[in-house]
Amino acid sequence: MGPRILSRIDPMVRLLAVAILLASFLPVHGQGRPVAQIVSNAAVFLLFFLNGVRLSREDVLRGMRNWRFLLPLAAWVFLAMAAGGWLLFHAAAQFLPPLVALGFLYLGTLPSTVQSATAYSSLAGGNVASSVVAAAVLNILGVFLTAPLFAFMAGKSDVAMGSDGLLKVVTILLLPFALGQFSQHWTRDWALGHKMLVSWVDRFSIAIAVYVAFSGAVEQGIWTRLSLDDWGMLSLGVGLMLLFGFGGSWIAGSALRLDRGDRIAFLYAGAHKSIAMGAPLAAVLFKPSIAGILLLPALAYHLTQLVLSAPLAARLHRQ
Repeated sequence: MGPRILSRIDPMVRLLAVAILLASFLPVHGQGRPVAQIVSNAAVFLLFFLNGVRLSREDVLRGMRNWRFLLPLAAWVFLAMAAGGWLLFHAAAQFLPPLVALGFLYLGTLPSTVQSATAYSSLAGGNVASSVVAAAVLNILGVFLTAPLFAFMAGKSDVAMGSDGLLKVVTILLLPFALGQFSQHWTRDWALGHKMLVSWVDRFSIAIAVYVAFSGAVEQGIWTRLSLDDWGMLSLGVGLMLLFGFGGSWIAGSALRLDRGDRIAFLYAGAHKSIAMGAPLAAVLFKPSIAGILLLPALAYHLTQLVLSAPLAARLHRQ
């Protein structure tokens, strides 16, 4: 029974759990930290290169023409959800350590997931084509928007980013993505023919970024710095963000008078937040001691959204 239940858990969830446990008991420290950061940056570079290789330019261009769907969705993801994260940041700052509270703002500025939003949209009977293109476009926008949007909304925070942080975004995220797009003529067929291998490279790249970031948080005493009350407040904040994300995106889709298929696609693309973008970006922008703590709300949100999405998709499908 145990192995059967384990097999039903999303592989990315299992890898994230292993990365967090490994960082908790065997964190990288001392002279190994700079080496681990180099490995993490290299993994992130490879991750975004492969994203550039796989993402068809034709699909992006075709999807970007559906303005009635994409423009409100982008506004919801990068404005409404960011505003929700900003409000939670200021509310939680009264009860949680500053970096954990700031993590809610970081969570709000992240783009949607790609695989899970599309998969659950399909299970729920949504418009898969709209979901695929929306996820792709939102993640491209996220590469450009998340870091400066977070920096702007964080204001005078201790982790506000300057030109150095944005330079890292260009060299470790944008550059490999552009190289992947440029090299599609030679590499895309290979990538599409080895989907399983490429998918596991993606997952391990994200897991490495989480492991290095969380190792820094463990060194800073995350398990002792946060009390049971803190964990309770963190859970409450994540719950409120989930309610706002899922409830708000469903209501927004209705207000836009989208057909049912597009409304379901809007729901999942609008409510899901991507740790595939969040963990690598945090690893690039911040020191591990900061990134690991800042990522706590995003990690909790990501894991919980997957747990909620399956029964929600089943209910939508029955309806």
